[in-house]
Amino acid sequence: MTLKQCKKEEKADREFQKKFKFEGSISVLTQMMVDPAATERRGGGKNLPLRRGEILDVIQFTNQEQILCRNSQRRYGYVPRAVMLHL
Repeated sequence: MTLKQCKKEEKADREFQKKFKFEGSISVLTQMMVDPAATERRGGGKNLPLRRGEILDVIQFTNQEQILCRNSQRRYGYVPRAVMLHL
């Protein structure tokens, strides 16, 4: 990675921590896949846009309904547990 890319990722991580009030280091707990049979959804607010079959990094299991995830474009947001499958 170049210095410019590294700084851009650091900035995105700081914005994520501020927006979601996340404290501590960002670590990936596991990876999960969006159910291929699920309907695709647009993101909005704090929700992550969903694409069928997409692999997401799980950052935090927040509650019984949602998981805090990061996609391949380093965007963060909440995803419903009902549409997630274990790899």
